[in-house]
Amino acid sequence: MDIPASAVRTSYRVPYADTDMMGVVYYGNYLTLFERSRNELMRALGPSYAQMEADGLMLPVIEAHVDYRAPARYDDVLEIAAWLSEAHGVRCKVRNAVLRGGELLASGWTVHACVDAKSRRPARLPEWLKAEVVPD
Repeated sequence: MDIPASAVRTSYRVPYADTDMMGVVYYGNYLTLFERSRNELMRALGPSYAQMEADGLMLPVIEAHVDYRAPARYDDVLEIAAWLSEAHGVRCKVRNAVLRGGELLASGWTVHACVDAKSRRPARLPEWLKAEVVPD
């Protein structure tokens, strides 16, 4: 997988609570890792997600996908990369990669719809966000 140089990278040490009885990171927790990195991506690209909400916009997830390649374990130091691969109209797609020492453990994406926080109706993506796309 090619991770763009502009991807925002976040370090995360796996706590015991993230693992299952097999001693590996529970599969559902990868979406939480995607969420962590997406928040850092938003902060790096412009206003934080919290500021976007304060400004009246929300980005609920409408699609999520994860490809698992190798397990992460308790106390592993992971690097989570995130970048915006699509942004048009009211939708955007955030790609993610989870690595340990350069080894790709999982990858995937989330698709978000931009909505008005009060009405919950679709709203156009902010221009600053559309300008940060790194196409696939």
